[in-house]
Amino acid sequence: MSRIDPTFAQLKAQGRKALIPYITAGFPFADITPTLMHAMVEAGSDVIELGVPFSDPMADGPVIQRAGEKALALGIGTVQVLDMVREFRQRDDKTPVVLMGYANPVERYDLERGEGAFVRDAAEAGVDGVLIVDYPPEECEAFAAELRKHGMDLIFLLAPTSTEKRMQQVARIASGYVYYVSLKGVTGAGNLDTQAVGEALPRIRQHVKVPVGVGFGIRDAQSARAIGKVADAVVIGSKVIQVAEEQPRGNAAAALGAFLREIRSALDDNH
Repeated sequence: MSRIDPTFAQLKAQGRKALIPYITAGFPFADITPTLMHAMVEAGSDVIELGVPFSDPMADGPVIQRAGEKALALGIGTVQVLDMVREFRQRDDKTPVVLMGYANPVERYDLERGEGAFVRDAAEAGVDGVLIVDYPPEECEAFAAELRKHGMDLIFLLAPTSTEKRMQQVARIASGYVYYVSLKGVTGAGNLDTQAVGEALPRIRQHVKVPVGVGFGIRDAQSARAIGKVADAVVIGSKVIQVAEEQPRGNAAAALGAFLREIRSALDDNH
């Protein structure tokens, strides 16, 4: 079992919601990621989503695309991302880490190192879950089973456009949590409609029995508090990237910590 289930169980027992920030590995500096991850945890984050840079990130908006391009230019690939998780694990053995990315880097990793190498090496590094944006549920039952065998979860996206059939497919193989994309479009786009999210989640929960996190469009304490009232977790990506990007190197961790503490405080006000 990964660290994700116990984390959500503990939060539920406390009547609290999970805070899940996303950061692109190797951004804004090649070696800063473990430091930023520790700052996120110290600020009250419960799970960390770590983006694996990829050259064609079709679900990501301009902010996360730019972060990925910069990380790639700094030489960050899957090997380096796993090294970052290993470094983080030297000081933190409790906080779940989810790798978020696309099929291409995973498949390339296995092509270069042998079938099953990605799952084996991710588990060894201390990864708890994997979210592959372009893996549809009907095509990755074997991958999900292999991850579970190694104590990791396969996390799926659901969207306002997801059909009942898609929810049922996801429910059958998802573990850890599912990530509900609150907007149609790419990350960092549009305005958040909290009422629409509140209406969508009961429909999802009819099928999906794992916790439901909501992301895309959450940018501040106010939107996080509103989503925290209806979701099990709040996921923040583009705004986290922007906060890190705007700072000089020496201040990035502190600025990120200050921003996330504000979000944590807003979520805890709800209970």
